[in-house]
Amino acid sequence: MSDSNTSNFTNPSTFILQGIPGLEAAHVWISIPFCAMYILAILGNSTILFTVKRERSLHVPMYYFLCMLAVTDLVVSTSILPKTLSIFWFNSREIDFSACLTQMSFVHCFSAMESGILVAMGLDRYVAICHPLRHSTILTNPVVAKIGLAVVLRGAMLTLPYPFIARRWPYCRTNIIAQSYCEYMAMGKLACADIHINSSYSQFVVLSVIGLDVFFITVSYTQILRAIFSLSTKDARLKAFGTCGSHLFVILAFYIPGLFSFLTYQFGNNVPLHFHVLSANMYFLVPPMLNPVIYGVRSKEIRGRLLHLFTHKGT
Repeated sequence: MSDSNTSNFTNPSTFILQGIPGLEAAHVWISIPFCAMYILAILGNSTILFTVKRERSLHVPMYYFLCMLAVTDLVVSTSILPKTLSIFWFNSREIDFSACLTQMSFVHCFSAMESGILVAMGLDRYVAICHPLRHSTILTNPVVAKIGLAVVLRGAMLTLPYPFIARRWPYCRTNIIAQSYCEYMAMGKLACADIHINSSYSQFVVLSVIGLDVFFITVSYTQILRAIFSLSTKDARLKAFGTCGSHLFVILAFYIPGLFSFLTYQFGNNVPLHFHVLSANMYFLVPPMLNPVIYGVRSKEIRGRLLHLFTHKGT
């Protein structure tokens, strides 16, 4: 099926992913940082999972949540990057309709889960810093399991309608998606039907996920910062500020590109398309690469266990 296929149809068997519109000539060069970030994300998150699994001393709420985050990062990045790189390297832009819906489901579902996990990690840090003596009694293993289940169910239930809605849309304009992956709002732009109700539901999901989660994260870290200010020594305050600052940087790196992409679909008609697509890809590339470093390798427990594992193997 060629890129110029814009004939009328209602049930296309395939879609065409444009990659990064307007920058097709630079696809090979753009693939270099994309591939590097993907490799780092795979290695970093896999290392976190391996280390926590091997070391029983890390079987505590903080690292359980970190493992949940690593799994979601691996799923989200792997749902998108292999196909994106095949577009960049081999110009393999066709994607089956069912595969497109599957990719869309994974992307939205696990992105919502990752947002919930960031809230859970903020809660864990709040309890650990503000109520250290009660941490082990508040965040027990059953409580952590219930939080994880709630995060999974919320992500799945909120995004479950997306593929069913997209499958029912009639597509009579074109089958060319101006993105490097299948995305709900991008597919909605191709539909020749009234999608106002569907757009309203998408806005509800975004507000339910980003709006509420950012609110709870803000509350958690506000309380954490208040506790930091009450520390007696300057060195302790600086160390705590460094940790919280790096956490907040990763949180912003996750939410800002996602929120920008959503607002661009709603209101950003004047935003250059290539800029929009690049920022949307950063949403799925940068956090999976940074999370293992900020939350894992910078942790002295993870560093110590990794050093122990490698030195033990070497002897």
